[in-house]
Amino acid sequence: MRGIITRISGPVVVADHLRGVKMHEVVRVGEEGLLGEVVQLLDDKAIIQVYEDTTGLSLGEPVESTGNLLNVKLGPGLIGSIFDGIQRPLTDIRNVWGDFIKRGLMPKRLGDQKWLFVPTVKKGDYITGGDIVGYVDETQSLKHLILVPPNIQGEVKWVCKEGEYNVDETVVRLKDGREVKLSQEWPIRVPRPYKFKIGVSEPLITGVRIIDLLLPLAKGGTATIIGGFGTGKTIIQQHLAKFSDVDAVIYVGCGERGNEMTEVLEMFPSLKDPKTGRPMMERTVLVANTSNMPVAAREASIYTGITIAEYFRDMGYNVALMADSTSRWAEALREVSHRLGEIPGEEGYPPYLADRLAEFYERAGRVICLGSEKRVGSVTVVGAVSPPGGDFSEPVTQSTLRVVKTFWALDKSLAEQRHFPAINWSIGYSLYTAMMEEWFKKNVSDEWPKLRGEIADILEKESELLEIVRLIGPDALPPKERLLLYIARIIRESLLMQDSFHPVDMYCPLEKTYLITKTILIYYHTLLKKLDSDLKLEEIRDSKIVEKISRMRYQDLNNVRKTFEEVVEKVEVTTVV
Repeated sequence: MRGIITRISGPVVVADHLRGVKMHEVVRVGEEGLLGEVVQLLDDKAIIQVYEDTTGLSLGEPVESTGNLLNVKLGPGLIGSIFDGIQRPLTDIRNVWGDFIKRGLMPKRLGDQKWLFVPTVKKGDYITGGDIVGYVDETQSLKHLILVPPNIQGEVKWVCKEGEYNVDETVVRLKDGREVKLSQEWPIRVPRPYKFKIGVSEPLITGVRIIDLLLPLAKGGTATIIGGFGTGKTIIQQHLAKFSDVDAVIYVGCGERGNEMTEVLEMFPSLKDPKTGRPMMERTVLVANTSNMPVAAREASIYTGITIAEYFRDMGYNVALMADSTSRWAEALREVSHRLGEIPGEEGYPPYLADRLAEFYERAGRVICLGSEKRVGSVTVVGAVSPPGGDFSEPVTQSTLRVVKTFWALDKSLAEQRHFPAINWSIGYSLYTAMMEEWFKKNVSDEWPKLRGEIADILEKESELLEIVRLIGPDALPPKERLLLYIARIIRESLLMQDSFHPVDMYCPLEKTYLITKTILIYYHTLLKKLDSDLKLEEIRDSKIVEKISRMRYQDLNNVRKTFEEVVEKVEVTTVV
């Protein structure tokens, strides 16, 4: 099918005489064959969103349909790769064509490398969508399972021998003639199927004390990090990508500044996975689409990332997707919507902004995967939002908060105090806390929910008392309220604050978080008991114990246990009541 360009408006092109094309079909635009996607159909006119720079396009140039929807290629070669928003391999492009992406260029997305494939099925087996036919040891950190595409089933007629194959070679052939290759393609706007979703019950352990203790995120859950410029959204997402206990990480740099993605691209290949000691890139896929790249491709990058995440989920892995940031994605939607002449909604965003955000976050979840074997996989989505001027009432923030269940609100005043992470514990929330109480009781301590509740109560009361202190000063408060402010400061400085550059404090195991929390509360209840004996706060404070508590965050787990025992020996109260 061939048409001609009749109008050009930035990334949007109108083509006439393009009958028979479908919505979201991929087309080649102009003499250079720029990649585009049909986003509207009007009689024989097709409105096309072009994923490359349209400068130099002329009216009358040809537009050809491909018959395919915009898709990604899924198979060995994904892990450790760096793609742009439409899955062009940036490293390969740089090695062959230089630092700039030539227009119309679409190299092989997973390359020509051969992989050692080990089959696990035999002739005569009946296979169905989602079944495992073999595996490739893509990296030492992750075994890449080769799955039957969801829409294929039948009896195996032929299986290749164990050996080296590239991603386009057939490894299994069915009686009806259909084939299974090392790779498969999937349209990015269509969620990959599964048997059914199941409830979340296990936390995503991040090593960030304020998150793991007060604002936990479940595996298969959704979270958003919202904060103004300079509050640390990207740093927190990079931290989560490095330390979260997942099998694979998909990091999407969606429209952020180039220097931020440069930092990710330079840092990740040199990092070590804290769980395996292997390079971090052995479980990471990077999708880089910075603010100076085509705006339409920025919109596609989110879907490219979530589709890759679903693919690894279908293998039974726990996957984390970091989207930095959905505000830039929404701005891309707004620009394309404006070019299409659509009626704008609030602040110029398209009226379907909330629906698009909901569709994206709904692709997270914990599922029973397709296939004969029972496999449970999950996709956890963490999206950053950058509201202009830190205004949480703007449309992207409000639309996001309606669909996510964990909210980490970044506070500019905390960021200015060099408090990392700058998460405001008074504004943020997690709707997963009650769902995961049993897990924490079983895997950490029966006391975990009680300790968490008391820490949250102290911090809430502190925020109320600080309003009074601003009016009448701390000396006018009763002794117990002054003690609460004293303990709240210890909690903030010794528990909630971390040093992202310190080799020990940058990651905190759950047991260490539990011991620091319990130590602080034991000390608090000891002082409460002494206050009841009519002693003044100044007389009962023990600077040596406070010093021990403040040093715990910089100690390894064994020394934290010793410090906890030393504090317990010196105080009168040994349990939290």
